[in-house]
Amino acid sequence: MTFRRPRGTSASAEVSLGASRARMMLLALLGVVLGGVGGVAAFMVVRLVGLISNLALLHRVGFQLPVLRHYHPVPELVAVGVGGAVVVALLALWSPVIKGHGIPESLESILLRESRIKPRVLLAKPLSAAVAMGTGGPFGAEGPIIVTGGCIGSLLGQWIRVSPAERRILLATGAAAGMAGVFDTPVAAIILAFELLLFERSLRALLPLVLATGISSELHTLLLGGHPLFAVTFPITYTAPQLPLFCVLGVAAGALAIVLNKGLFAFEGCFRRLPVPEAYHPLIGAVAFTTIGLAVPGSLSVGYWAISDAVNGRFLLGAAAALCVAKLFSWWIALASNTSGGTLAPIFLIGATMGETVGIGFAHLFPSLHVAPAAFALVAMGASFGVAARAPLTGAVFAIEVTGAIHLLIPMLLALGIAEVVGELALTERLMTDKLVRRGFRVEFDTEVDPFRTAVAGQAMDPLPEEPAAVAGRSVDRFSYLRDALAIFLVEKDATSVVVTEGGKPVGVIARDTMAEVLGRRIAESTLQPPALRWPSGPAARLRARASRRARVRRLDEAHGAGALAAAGPGDEDATGEVDP
Repeated sequence: MTFRRPRGTSASAEVSLGASRARMMLLALLGVVLGGVGGVAAFMVVRLVGLISNLALLHRVGFQLPVLRHYHPVPELVAVGVGGAVVVALLALWSPVIKGHGIPESLESILLRESRIKPRVLLAKPLSAAVAMGTGGPFGAEGPIIVTGGCIGSLLGQWIRVSPAERRILLATGAAAGMAGVFDTPVAAIILAFELLLFERSLRALLPLVLATGISSELHTLLLGGHPLFAVTFPITYTAPQLPLFCVLGVAAGALAIVLNKGLFAFEGCFRRLPVPEAYHPLIGAVAFTTIGLAVPGSLSVGYWAISDAVNGRFLLGAAAALCVAKLFSWWIALASNTSGGTLAPIFLIGATMGETVGIGFAHLFPSLHVAPAAFALVAMGASFGVAARAPLTGAVFAIEVTGAIHLLIPMLLALGIAEVVGELALTERLMTDKLVRRGFRVEFDTEVDPFRTAVAGQAMDPLPEEPAAVAGRSVDRFSYLRDALAIFLVEKDATSVVVTEGGKPVGVIARDTMAEVLGRRIAESTLQPPALRWPSGPAARLRARASRRARVRRLDEAHGAGALAAAGPGDEDATGEVDP
């Protein structure tokens, strides 16, 4: 049995994780399609939220998101909120996946259903979220558009013949395109996909993401305007002596992330213990968040105007603190009640108002430092979301992109790092994964490069023994992957060693014991999942193997189904994948 790959070439001509040039071109083309569709879908969702908000809250026809800065609600608002909750509850009976903010449901479809999402979600999620937000729900549009874009990508991957891994890439690409279409944040959308949805870091995933988010962001400029959504309207500066204050803000942001998560989990537990059917939970939540809205109207609906006010330093200390607390409790209750909505905008508002409160305090304590509270608001909103969602880079880059305040990147990263350290002290699960843990499985976002894709046989090779007879046996080229030697041991149960050759000449040997030690050490270090091997099934396949004494070894490679592991037998290097016994 000989496994051989020519030096400097790849038998499968793969470009990235098993994807050939043709598959890369296909993924790029689908990324372009998803960018266009996602940008249009984002525009439609924003306009739908604007229409329902104007009708339900202001009793007028309009498609722009209303500014509720001077809104004075009346007690009838409670009835409006309950009416919206009834619609959401009915839609949830038809499509239960619309409950919540959407990321856990997307992760569940990726991990358990090969990234397959039902077509009805494409209608139910944006409609239910638009109704919830339009009738006062304290959410943002990012959750529904991420689910909507992901559903478009998943459906496209179900209509076109692709592998589960490629369908996962399309789902993440559609979600990122939707997010970029709403907020004009292409880089943050790409990072969000890598941090929460893709479970891989590869060129095959990056290529469609880049194309889709770029196109979707350009459509945002054409359809919704070219300025940042929460644009900073005056220069916000900081000086080096203020950096220790941003470190203190990082501690506060980490503590806030802990409170956000723990409080949400506590309210979800309270709703689960209520002696009423789950279908009534959104109605109870609506009564609660509309009652809070009567006291603090700024806590109602998407609140983009309030985020803009916070990062521009327009709130006084008391107003910022009151809005922070009101939005926090209304978001806890509304999301725990299993209604439909997003998490990014509420956490941004909570974090920004907390940051502005801290910044105002610093300005009074240290007048000689000339502290700008708006800078602390902007940094706090990115750090709080990053730690609460376990997507730190997404939080930082999103806050920078959506405000245009690139000059605050240094204090942002400083505060974010400290906030993440604080969050790790008390959080085992975050708001994106807690539901999945309660459903019985754990999500691990950390990814590593398989060492068998980078190692060569020489790294586990022993010198040639003195006895020539000991060299007889199977051979593996020195420049092949170490995986090829492992495959020989897995297939040839009686083989005790593999001869390592260079240019056809023996140069060393890999013993089964040595390979077992290397494999065991890497498994213990959590750096490797051993490749799975199987023989083709079916009577015809077994008959052909017996007749010709040839068999085909295939490894389960999710990049493109069952891919050939090894090159052809002696004298044949055409990458057929056949193995000569």
